[in-house]
Amino acid sequence: MTDTRAALDAMLAELEITPITIEHPPVHTVEEALPYWSALEGVHTKNLLLKGAKGGLWLVCVPTDRRLDLKALAAHVGAKKFSFASGETLLEALNVVQGSVSPLALINDKANAVQLVLAADMMSKPRITVHPLVNTATVSVTSAELLRFVEATGHRAEIVDFDRLPAS
Repeated sequence: MTDTRAALDAMLAELEITPITIEHPPVHTVEEALPYWSALEGVHTKNLLLKGAKGGLWLVCVPTDRRLDLKALAAHVGAKKFSFASGETLLEALNVVQGSVSPLALINDKANAVQLVLAADMMSKPRITVHPLVNTATVSVTSAELLRFVEATGHRAEIVDFDRLPAS
């Protein structure tokens, strides 16, 4: 992971993105992270790697307090049904372990196999916090910087207004 973190830091520098970074003990859940995040400006996120019933991977990044209707989201993005990707799939697709996934892990998706979904309400805020490939640090970047980074990885973010999705 150290090599990929160095590659991430280099790419952020190349894109002239200087995140605000805090280091903290390993966290595996939002609840564990909240005490550390209180010192960091931005919408705090939860990130899920979802697998479509007929294939395909989606990385969904939403505010921590957002409840997700996975059936409605699957219908919106054209997937039959979603399940949570396994830790093995997460490692193969994004080269991160559970608890460390974020849109920044798209740097490791050279095959462009993962589709990114970002919450519209989150993207309308000035800053967003995510893990930088490890669960021992959190970074705060602007919404525009996050989109610039995603584009630089060759991905396209689908920004979804979850409040407007028809309930399943």
